[in-house]
Amino acid sequence: MTARLAFLAATFAAGLPLTPSIAQTAAEIYAVNCASCHGADLRGGGASSLADGDWQYGVGHDQVFRRIKFGIEEMGMPNYQPLLSDAQVNSLVTFIYAAEAQQGNAKRRPEGKDFKTQLHNFRMETVVAEGSLNNPWAIDWVSPTHALITEKGGTLRMMVDGKVSPEPVQGTPPTREHGQGGLMEVAVDPDYTTTGWVYLAHTHPGQSGLQTRIVRGKIKDNKWIDEQVLFQAKPEHYSNAGVHFGCRIVFDKKGHLFFAIGDRGNQNQAQDLTRPNGKVHRINRDGSIPKDNPFVSTANAYPSIFSYGNRNAQGLAIHPETDELWATEHGPMGGDELNWIRAGKNYGWPVITYGKNYNGTIISNLTEKEGMEQPATQWTPSLAVCGLDFYAGDKFPKWKNNLLVGALAFQEVRRVEVTADGKMVNQELLLKNQGRVRDVGVGPDGLVYVVLNGPDKIVRLVPESSSN
Repeated sequence: MTARLAFLAATFAAGLPLTPSIAQTAAEIYAVNCASCHGADLRGGGASSLADGDWQYGVGHDQVFRRIKFGIEEMGMPNYQPLLSDAQVNSLVTFIYAAEAQQGNAKRRPEGKDFKTQLHNFRMETVVAEGSLNNPWAIDWVSPTHALITEKGGTLRMMVDGKVSPEPVQGTPPTREHGQGGLMEVAVDPDYTTTGWVYLAHTHPGQSGLQTRIVRGKIKDNKWIDEQVLFQAKPEHYSNAGVHFGCRIVFDKKGHLFFAIGDRGNQNQAQDLTRPNGKVHRINRDGSIPKDNPFVSTANAYPSIFSYGNRNAQGLAIHPETDELWATEHGPMGGDELNWIRAGKNYGWPVITYGKNYNGTIISNLTEKEGMEQPATQWTPSLAVCGLDFYAGDKFPKWKNNLLVGALAFQEVRRVEVTADGKMVNQELLLKNQGRVRDVGVGPDGLVYVVLNGPDKIVRLVPESSSN
């Protein structure tokens, strides 16, 4: 049975009104209002999957109807009551359930097949198969054979020679998984063999809500020890919102640590220097503040702020030669951005944007303004960009210094070429429809590793001998 026929049958069984165009309009309503967050195939993007049967805020037609009509404010889901009629919402709910029933028939491209691209051909290999991880978020390496992997639910796991340890690292910091938040980034100190430091970004529960926190510690005998808090927001800047936590961690060659916090669902805070939200931050590896940070002398500003007006950056990468910082950040409905991040610059959110609110209303009529930076490129519709790295290995030499951009909603890895003056000059699709791409990075072996959600697994790109 096709998805359309399943939808019609479900509509009839539910006793809902069926007009000649209702199936078509329901699909269009989903494509316009839902796909940018939940994915064109319902498997998730910036928001959760609708195809896995895990409906956090209620199941059944009536409950889902109410969630769409009235929204879920703390999760950033808008109120669609002004935009959609009850009949349209009913048709949308039925369409979602019918499409969900068809997801088991979706086919993915088989492994071992040669992927042909502009500069190199490669094959995809599974490193960690389904069943070993639960919602993996990030990966980083402590040695050529030993990696660390975060799971969003709060666990940190070791992977040795492609095998994930069944027991997580004990004693990691208290983390609350809520919406888009949880245990997010793991980053290994550039001088790990000497220092032993491992850095984590996690959703920290405080008395007034949740906020992204940065810590470092060491791992000994599978235990997290010697923890140090490097960044923690003021208690009054915690929030119960479940969206836009950031967060990635990268290091430059000067000893700085960069991380990002999203606007936490309060878009105007991205322009407020007295708030940590909607910013890229820079600290030293020990948590101290660099003396040349752009706002250290600005009254009441967070001294760690490096740039502002960044909606929700979930990709950070340092250029291997220029040592410059690049970021990918989620737009709303449209307007995902690739930005060259420089000290003290304002990247515009929400004053300028190429996107709209999720219910189709206008955020701003401006896409540019004096004193605000333009992205190197923007993607509309939204890819739901997540995970970013520069290629600096030796297995794909023609990709040298190209960006690898991951995407959740579009389930992609793209290769993006950028210039020294911050322009995008070419982009190419490398991988498609293998799962939601949560992280992408280059391993010590020069291969490209991709962390996937739905299915939860890790794959890598391996060059074919027949590469160009």
